[in-house]
Amino acid sequence: MNFRTTISYLLWPLTMWYAVGVAVRNFLYSVGLKKQEAPHITTIGVGNLCTGGSGKTPHVEYLLRLLSDGHRVAMLSRGYKRNSKGYVVDDGTHRPDLLGDEPAMIAAKHPEVQVAVCEKRLEGVHRLMEQERVEQHGDEEVHISTAPDVIVLDDVFQHRRIKPSINLLLTEYRHPYFKDRILPYGNLREFRTARYRASLVIVTKCPSVLNPVDKHNIIHDLKLQNYQKVFFSYLKYGALQTLDGKSANIDLRRLDNMLVVTGIAHPEPMVEELHRSCKVQHMRFADHHAYSKRDITRIRETLEAMPGSRKIIVTTEKDAVRLRGIAGDLPVYVLPVEVAFHKDKELDFDQLIQSTVRENISFLSKLSIWS
Repeated sequence: MNFRTTISYLLWPLTMWYAVGVAVRNFLYSVGLKKQEAPHITTIGVGNLCTGGSGKTPHVEYLLRLLSDGHRVAMLSRGYKRNSKGYVVDDGTHRPDLLGDEPAMIAAKHPEVQVAVCEKRLEGVHRLMEQERVEQHGDEEVHISTAPDVIVLDDVFQHRRIKPSINLLLTEYRHPYFKDRILPYGNLREFRTARYRASLVIVTKCPSVLNPVDKHNIIHDLKLQNYQKVFFSYLKYGALQTLDGKSANIDLRRLDNMLVVTGIAHPEPMVEELHRSCKVQHMRFADHHAYSKRDITRIRETLEAMPGSRKIIVTTEKDAVRLRGIAGDLPVYVLPVEVAFHKDKELDFDQLIQSTVRENISFLSKLSIWS
């Protein structure tokens, strides 16, 4: 019996109590004793069943890029590990202490998108819907709505108080929910049956070339309903950048060594990608880690102890937000990442999302006229 199995058995009583709490909460929502609200605006929820690592942030970015060309788009997050409280809108400074690392990163990369954070998601949606600017027309003040057309909700699957127009459930190729169990025995935040709340399910971090038999088996094991559609995505890594976002002309094959520093849940795909080009040593921190001066000292000492003179530090875009003001003269570079979808003969993710958003916006517009 390995250590993980032993700990799992010891935690089984806690798992039972946690499971009862989750079951009661979901039952109260199911029978209407706890109220859900579908806001009068198009919302897209992005979430998962596990505690992290399914790739929510790059999928949120994908949606923002997809929709911002033809719509006013906002992104609303809880703002995990920020120092602020309540509803906060990015003011152009992209500060992680006010927004959290992921919203700050998105705000910096996507200036065309309004980024806001709020612990109470429904309150955050209402605040975004109430936005307006005041223009002076002679002696009269004119109030013009600046509310978004679409709000992308980050990590909202367990926040039942709000009911998104489109609910996306992500599950990782290497760690699918059908092979996991509920906390603390496993890593699921709620029962697998919660998958039925999803409109679309995305299997993330797949190989860039996906075996058809493997794909068929996964679809079978997901055990979804007829109204649910399944997509498969993979990660595409870009060229290295500096911490301030400029291109870095570095040939990885000429390096003697590379120190990879990560503070994300499942960094394995990134480490494997870099390992194809050069020798890699991985320094792993907890997800959403707030780097300290002591951490920087450890990183520096680790880099100096590595053999060779041609060596650099590579980190994620999310970690770069927290390292930017503290890394000093360390040779830190950022590996950007984007999501791509495996093509399907019958379904196209972009077309499905765009058409659903258009139809929902049109329906809400007609509903406003009728009411």
